[in-house]
Amino acid sequence: MDEKAPPKIDTTVPHQARVWNYFVGGKDHYDVDRAFAEQLLQAYPGFDAVPRYSRVFLGRAVRHLTGEAGIRQFLDIGTGLPTHDNTHEVAQRVAPDCRIVYVDNDPLVLTHARALLTSTPEGACDYIDADARDPESILRAAAATLDFGEPVALMLLGVLGTIRDDEEALAILHRHLDALAPGSYLVLEDGTRTVRPDAAEEADRVRDESGYDYELRTPERIARFFDGLELLDPGVVSVSRWRPEPSPFEEPPEVDAFCGVARKP
Repeated sequence: MDEKAPPKIDTTVPHQARVWNYFVGGKDHYDVDRAFAEQLLQAYPGFDAVPRYSRVFLGRAVRHLTGEAGIRQFLDIGTGLPTHDNTHEVAQRVAPDCRIVYVDNDPLVLTHARALLTSTPEGACDYIDADARDPESILRAAAATLDFGEPVALMLLGVLGTIRDDEEALAILHRHLDALAPGSYLVLEDGTRTVRPDAAEEADRVRDESGYDYELRTPERIARFFDGLELLDPGVVSVSRWRPEPSPFEEPPEVDAFCGVARKP
C-alpha cells in the first residue's frame, strides 16, 4: 500500500464515497454528507435505492466473473469506503486465490484501507491512493500485485460520472483498457436521468448547489464506453436488472443507474 501521508479530509463539501456510505447504512460520513444525502432524498424520493442496487450489482458481477468467467484479478477504481461484500470478499469467497487492487483518492478511504487488505492467505489485496484520471500511476503501482499478462476485471462503478466530458472519460477508460490482456473484462456503472427524469433533474440541481460535481449520462452515452468490447447479456441496463436473482415475483424496478459487463476480445 502507498505509504505517503494522506491529504487533509475536506468536510466542507459532500464526497461521493461518504454519501454512498450513508445510503448503504455505513458509519463513515460527516454532517455535510448526511445533509446533502437528505437533500437528495427530498429532491428525488427513493434515490437511496440507487446505491443499494449498485452494491448488489457489484456482487453479482464479481460472482459471475469469478465463478463463470474464471477471472482471478480485479482492479477496482473508485473503491469507496469499506462496507459489506467488498470486491475481494465476494471474489475470494468463490476463489480464495483472487488478487484485488483497490484505488481511490478520498483520504477517508485511505484511513480505512487496512479493512480492504484482509486477503485470504492464497490471494492478495492492495490499496492505491490515486485518481482515475492518472492511469499510468495506477497501472504502474497495480503491477506489484496484478499480472497484466493475464486477464483482469477493471471495475469502474460510479466513477466516470465524475468526469463530465465524454471524450475525456473515454480516453481515460481506454488508457486503462489498453494495458489489459485479451480476455479481461470491464464492469461499469454510472448515474442516469432516465427512469425518473424530473426527479433526477431536481437532484442534479441539488448537486450543483452543493459543489458535488457529477455528470448524469443517458444509457446510450454509457453504452459508448463498451464500444469495441463484447458486451454480455443483458447489455446496458439498470443496475437492478443486470442478471437479478431468480424470483417468483415481478422484475425489480429500474433505478437511475445503468451498467454493463463486457469482455475485451
